[in-house]
Amino acid sequence: MPSVYELLKKSFLDSPVIERNGYPYFINPISDGVPHVDPDLMNEVVEGMMAMGDFDCDMILAPEAMGIPLAVPISLRLGIPYSIVRKRGYGIPGEIAVDRSTGYSSGSMYINGLYGGERVVIVEDTLSTGGTARALALALASHDIKLVEILAVFDKTEGPADAVPGVRVKSMLRVGVRDGKPFLDC
Repeated sequence: MPSVYELLKKSFLDSPVIERNGYPYFINPISDGVPHVDPDLMNEVVEGMMAMGDFDCDMILAPEAMGIPLAVPISLRLGIPYSIVRKRGYGIPGEIAVDRSTGYSSGSMYINGLYGGERVVIVEDTLSTGGTARALALALASHDIKLVEILAVFDKTEGPADAVPGVRVKSMLRVGVRDGKPFLDC
């Protein structure tokens, strides 16, 4: 019997690491779309997310950019609509502006198409510091939108419970970077 997430583990361990503003950043097909995304790898990730997630929700929320290729097949398979958290605002009624800061960047993001009383699941490629996830959770709560859980492919945080206090966070792989090399934190 093959090990769980065999393709994902290999892909991660083969990831090059670069420094971005003093932050060790791994480059992977699932988190960056580089060098290319293998369909078997993407299928393994999508199946894994669907198996671990509680999709009792009205909407799947996907931060751009790499949350998008995760949300689309999950939405199609489960019949749940998705909305993209964009890095640019459109100024349309009901738009929610979110200020966020991560280990290597900061800026605003914008949520559209959600309304008070709705339930959402966030699908994310990587939780690094949890900054984006925390900012989204606070913004959703302030608009009476229930965050059911956050699903991530890779989790680099100190611990899932620390990523976003009070919100269930699940990840496929706990990972890290040490001495410029990716490692699995099993």
